[in-house]
Amino acid sequence: VNARDRIGNGPWYNSDGVPIAIDNADLHGDAAFLNKATALSERGETINTRGDATNRHDVLTGSDMKGMAISSDTDTSCNNWTSNKEDGSALIGHFDRAGGGTNPESWNSAHPTKGCSQENLQATGGDGLFYCFAIEK
Repeated sequence: VNARDRIGNGPWYNSDGVPIAIDNADLHGDAAFLNKATALSERGETINTRGDATNRHDVLTGSDMKGMAISSDTDTSCNNWTSNKEDGSALIGHFDRAGGGTNPESWNSAHPTKGCSQENLQATGGDGLFYCFAIEK
């Protein structure tokens, strides 16, 4: 199932009430207002990014840049989010829209992880966290 089909039509706001995107086209395009200052935790806290003591900017998505499921034999979701093994992989984005990979400025599809274990997720630049779009006004 495509992620964009499960999250509603927007608009979306962060935990401080700041608009992130008006609709799916904005959210999955360049207009999304996602960066270190706006992509807050559910408690309104800033999340560490590249250059901080612990980089946690990777977002587990398993999706392409448009929020669509990948239709291939390649594992893009660590065995449908059930694997914590060394092998396997998940597509991730950078919530701060900065970093490396094929699409370094994409919040939802920057590059694959090094593996599915916690150690490999952290080595890639995250903690294996999912980010929610649950705040609607």
